[in-house]
Amino acid sequence: MRSGLACSFEQIVRRPLLGLKNRPAPLICSRQALPIVDRSQFAPASRLARGAYILVNALGSVPDVILIGSGSEVSLCVAARDLLASENISARVVSMPSWELFDAQEPAYQQSVLPPAVTARVTVEEASPIGWERYAGPCGVVLGMHSFGMSAPMKIVAEHFGFKAEHVVDAAKSSMRHAAGGTSSQDDQFRFIGEVKCNLA
Repeated sequence: MRSGLACSFEQIVRRPLLGLKNRPAPLICSRQALPIVDRSQFAPASRLARGAYILVNALGSVPDVILIGSGSEVSLCVAARDLLASENISARVVSMPSWELFDAQEPAYQQSVLPPAVTARVTVEEASPIGWERYAGPCGVVLGMHSFGMSAPMKIVAEHFGFKAEHVVDAAKSSMRHAAGGTSSQDDQFRFIGEVKCNLA
């Protein structure tokens, strides 16, 4: 079974592009009210078949940092990209609905989405961080859940656990400092788990 986390309606209707013939392919949808992904400004949802794709590229030819989201967290990455752009930091947003499909792509495609030379990365998913380290890399920050959660309105829960654009921006800057070989007191909110920087939430 191949599953994926949809970030938009277009990804849902393009479910057949998962390329399956004889097995189910569920797409997990959010109950949250999410912003519409304007496909006139962002990459087409048909790229879902690749498992991960560049939703919106950096302002320059080479990004300073890559923000990787799955499902509802993609819109959070887009918002963080806009904040980073206001500080002249160039960020690429990658939508990664399916690890399995992306891992099955040829290395040239994988490296075109996640260039090995760009080691400043942030992955964002409101779930377990396990597994994201392979895409965050040694200088990346993995934003995930390290506890069961809490009962409260979604906005309050998201802010409590750091799932807001400003926190993604902080994580991006931390990853950039780490990739450049430096640290700052601002990095104290993050810690190493193995070789991957993860948030404390």
